[in-house]
Amino acid sequence: MPNRRNSALIAFLSVFLMAAGSLAAPAATLEYVGTFVWHGGEGSFGGFSGIEVSPDGNGFHALSDRAYLYWGSIERDPQGRIRGLDVAGRAHLKDSKGEALKPGYLGDSEGLAIGQDGRIWVSFEGLDRIAAYDDPDAPATRQPRPPETPGMRLNAGLEALAIRDDGSLIAVPERSGRESWPFPVLHYKDREWSTLTHIRRDPRWLPVGADFGPDGFFYLLERDFHGLFGFSSRVRRMRLSEDGPQDEQVLLTTKPLQYDNLEGLSVWHDGQGIRLTMISDDNFLIVQRTELVEYRLRD
Repeated sequence: MPNRRNSALIAFLSVFLMAAGSLAAPAATLEYVGTFVWHGGEGSFGGFSGIEVSPDGNGFHALSDRAYLYWGSIERDPQGRIRGLDVAGRAHLKDSKGEALKPGYLGDSEGLAIGQDGRIWVSFEGLDRIAAYDDPDAPATRQPRPPETPGMRLNAGLEALAIRDDGSLIAVPERSGRESWPFPVLHYKDREWSTLTHIRRDPRWLPVGADFGPDGFFYLLERDFHGLFGFSSRVRRMRLSEDGPQDEQVLLTTKPLQYDNLEGLSVWHDGQGIRLTMISDDNFLIVQRTELVEYRLRD
């Protein structure tokens, strides 16, 4: 049995390690809030790969992978569950010359991030790049091309995009080159690209969406494809630094066919906890659907 001096030393070291962040982060509780199936009749509706929800939870922007951006308001019931989406506008995104982007190599839009100044950022795969829009109907403002990373190829480019409070961007490609290689985390600031760090890859899970929460954590949405058994999804959160991810937690892992092909993620605070809003890509197929799935996180 340790004596009092040893007990005091152990207690001091435990407090010191907790203060230094060396111990595991406290467990978080995730509550299912609800699922809403969104319908639209126009030909451009569907294929949603990115979503941004306003800080109050009542507004949205949704990006399709055919370079269409939708925006509007969210109707919620007294419990905060989605009951409807009212579309206020829709725009076909343009290139830097003001020409509408065609689906495919030039118009495969995947990641969406909106800065505090209202500027809209979109990542594309095919021709891997990011573009900035002062408003949805404006021509794109061209940005320097990102560096090529292992695994980046057609239909496997910058899939996940998120913006920090300082306006800098974080982008994660869909593939890393090999299942044993981690995903590079690219940082874009002042028109310059760099590699901030790397995120561990668990073989079959691939990044598809990302956001920074009001708690400062980086949230990463990943998916696994099971063929006829559909998709499963996972959400991890972590603190990003040049020394690597810190306080990583797997918050959610869904079963195959539990939801559709979740690709977009928005993280905000609903007054009771951190809300995760995810949207699915129906691939413009009648056998799939556009779902908005929400969870609440309590630490």
